[in-house]
Amino acid sequence: MTTETINIKKSRSAYDDAKRRFLANRAAVAALFILITIIILAICAPIFSKYGFDEIDWNAFSAPPSLASGHLFGTDTSGRDLFVRTMVGARLSMSLALLATFVALLIGVTYGAIAGLLGGYVDQLMMRIVDVLYALPFMFIVILLTVIFGKHIWLIFMGVGAVEWLTMARIVRSQTMALKEREFIEAAHAIGASKSRILIRHIIPNLLGIVIVYATLTVPQVIMAESFLSFLGLGVQEPLTSWGVLIKEGATEIETSKWLLIYPGLFLATTLFSLNYIGDGLRDAFDPRGRE
Repeated sequence: MTTETINIKKSRSAYDDAKRRFLANRAAVAALFILITIIILAICAPIFSKYGFDEIDWNAFSAPPSLASGHLFGTDTSGRDLFVRTMVGARLSMSLALLATFVALLIGVTYGAIAGLLGGYVDQLMMRIVDVLYALPFMFIVILLTVIFGKHIWLIFMGVGAVEWLTMARIVRSQTMALKEREFIEAAHAIGASKSRILIRHIIPNLLGIVIVYATLTVPQVIMAESFLSFLGLGVQEPLTSWGVLIKEGATEIETSKWLLIYPGLFLATTLFSLNYIGDGLRDAFDPRGRE
């Protein structure tokens, strides 16, 4: 049996063990079930609803929740169905969060792994760039982009992507510096493997655990950032909607139409709690100290 075969089996057994420990975490599994339910509702509910997310019901302006009228969450001040708008807002908020997280991980993992593997002056220069970008306030970047390009949905993606990859780069760099001292990396150097091959075949695969965990913790951060920007009027613009937009609209009508704030806020809070519980479960599952 070759050394490569042994390493593959060890890797598989490690991930199988992580899966077993994650499934044993009841809170994380329950959070995953809730999150999947919300995603299914966001995808399917607007399709089967008789109301469009921007369709006006001229007989129901600021109508309270009612099964008889078909408006499960009521309507807003313009007569639009809040249930459908909440589900469509979930689509946009989650899509932006997943896309921004993917790009942040792609940049952060690549950048951090290269810096950690090369070391020396290259590493110092690359991390000083990270430090400079860290010093720039997130809101300053978004406002600057808004002034230059105007209000647009992609500004959220650009603003969040310009910030979220920095932490991942630092984490990956520190892990890479520890990994490159391991015996299998030294063996790869000894047989003449190039730095790019070592990076792709050995470094990055051994970082998957921490990357997965960080991704689940980054998604709620991005959702919160999008909601905050939309609440301030710098994010999603009409006729599109998101949880942040709905919460902003609900906050202005809280005295007369409480349901406009309660339902979007409840879905947002539930999603954020679920993602954090899933992240905690994955962190515990991939923690090598917990392995038997």
